[in-house]
Amino acid sequence: MNDLIPRFEAYLRVERGAAQNTISSYVRDVTQFSVYVSEHLTADLPAVSHEEILGYMQFLTDSGKSAATVTRGAASLKCFYGFLIDRGLTAENPAKNAAPMKTARKLPQVLTSKEVELLLMQPRTGDLKGYRDRAMLELLYATGIRVSELIALNIGDLNLSAGFVKCAGGGRERVIPLYPAAIRALSDYTLLARGKMIGRLSEQALFVNVSGERMSRQGFWKIIKHYQEMANIGKQITPHTLRHSFAAHLLENGADLRSIQEMLGHADISSTQVYASLVKHKLKDVYNRAHPRA
Repeated sequence: MNDLIPRFEAYLRVERGAAQNTISSYVRDVTQFSVYVSEHLTADLPAVSHEEILGYMQFLTDSGKSAATVTRGAASLKCFYGFLIDRGLTAENPAKNAAPMKTARKLPQVLTSKEVELLLMQPRTGDLKGYRDRAMLELLYATGIRVSELIALNIGDLNLSAGFVKCAGGGRERVIPLYPAAIRALSDYTLLARGKMIGRLSEQALFVNVSGERMSRQGFWKIIKHYQEMANIGKQITPHTLRHSFAAHLLENGADLRSIQEMLGHADISSTQVYASLVKHKLKDVYNRAHPRA
């Protein structure tokens, strides 16, 4: 039984194709619960009861954990016991109907189409870094990939003649189309700048820093904050803001949730449905501002 958590982690990665952040959170939550079980309960993990799960939820609340943390912990345990049922190690899911405190899901911040255009205009393509930066920003907004996936891209992942990029984040390979402006920006960067920026001819990284090595998360964070200031956009822009904007704008313009889920690499469509809530919230605001009797 000591190998249950490593087996659960492998299940999330291989069978569920979950993103690394999801895997880390679920494994951490289940590990913390395992410690609680060993210190406070007499049952082994597979034999924990529904009442004991509820007791753990209350323990987390009494320990000062936020409603969001308690809710995520319940979701992690529900997934874990679903895994145990699938493996024939328990008959019922004791976390199935656990009802931690409800918390309103915070809607992600997105940019308007005009703000996106303003941000993408900022890199000046008169120098090498400008070509690189415009290509990175255009690629993020064109595909909605995560910043970790952006910096992990290799030159071989691009197929500009066919107009797509391959991304292997989240444990599964995705093929995501590119719009013409992104293709042009990437073509300019790869033809005019990258060859002069790489530190060695064998470098495979698509995007490199001034030292000619693969771009880091911290390096890209500084770049996007720099262009936010240049564009004088009041919203706090993070690398994830363009991912959120990509999804919200696609949905506003008629894309279906399943297609957006596939492009974002979400293992569960519930993660994608937040954008539907965001669009509905925006439509309600427009209605309240514009309707003469609202």
